[in-house]
Amino acid sequence: MKLIVGLGNPGPKYARNRHNIGFMVLDQIAADHGFPAWKSKHQGAVSEGRFGSDRAVLLKPETFMNKSGDSVGAAMRFYKLEPEDVIVLHDEIDLAPGKVRWKQGGGHAGHNGLRSVHAHIGADYARVRLGVGHPGHKDAVPGYVLRDFPKADEGWLDDVIRGCADGAPHLATGDGPKFMNAVALRVAPPRSGTGEKSTQKPKPAATTPTPGIDTRSAMQKLMDRFK
Repeated sequence: MKLIVGLGNPGPKYARNRHNIGFMVLDQIAADHGFPAWKSKHQGAVSEGRFGSDRAVLLKPETFMNKSGDSVGAAMRFYKLEPEDVIVLHDEIDLAPGKVRWKQGGGHAGHNGLRSVHAHIGADYARVRLGVGHPGHKDAVPGYVLRDFPKADEGWLDDVIRGCADGAPHLATGDGPKFMNAVALRVAPPRSGTGEKSTQKPKPAATTPTPGIDTRSAMQKLMDRFK
């Protein structure tokens, strides 16, 4: 069983913030895969379900970002899981908007939510880094991640969220590469010339006139009589 965690801040005020992309993805996963209604549990919102035969628990910590580890640690202990069974989805300012990366273990890179998770369960959990872009200066980061996604971002944002939901069954089996393939099919679908069949109809092949046969149209014949 896997514990799939989306990071964010609770409440409608933060619902569309860049910092809440983890929550957005979990909501889409729950909706697309028929998970039951969210319940208050382990200092967060929890939904338990299955991807086929693979059981998974979705968790949205409601402790606010800086204390996400309180909720993650409580849930991990309750379900008797190891850090390797935990996958955390979070916003990543060091990735361009629309980019997604899978990573097993590693540092928190200054992300306050990850810093809190590290403090409670260590660094061996997996994470899905969801690129939101960088404001250009580190002093602008707090305000940037706590602002809503602009309308101009809605196209790629929807692709990323739906792509992650498509790949969620692979999160439940711990297969990062297959998860990334599912995301790529939404974010960067294959085009003609990359191994996929083209949907364009082929142009008719040119034909060479047979000697001795008049291939002119009736209109052309009439025009040629008055030359």
